[in-house]
Amino acid sequence: MEENKTNGREEIFSEKVKAGKRTYFFDVKSTRSNDYYLTITESKKRYNKDDEGFTYEKHKIFLYKEDFNKFVEALNNTVNHVKTELMPEVDFNAFDHHDREEHEAKPVNSELKWD
Repeated sequence: MEENKTNGREEIFSEKVKAGKRTYFFDVKSTRSNDYYLTITESKKRYNKDDEGFTYEKHKIFLYKEDFNKFVEALNNTVNHVKTELMPEVDFNAFDHHDREEHEAKPVNSELKWD
């Protein structure tokens, strides 16, 4: 597959998760020196009263390889705390009703290896 270029950065892999009025994008990009990092983008559709159309409000996080493990560990700890300590009565598996349209992965370069 062909690689997409965004602001001089190559996009290697992208995964999109639709969640109501929000969409989350998880993108792997490469630097000019062939290093990799993630961008996590939250996009919210907003109604614009001025031109009676829609705009998208975006928030982006850049995550670098040296922080991957710390980030994943903190995210897992936080989610598990909510599940076990704050809301143990909730069946979180009941929310696993995504279909292909709501959660799709798009490999841009299938030769990428993270060994």
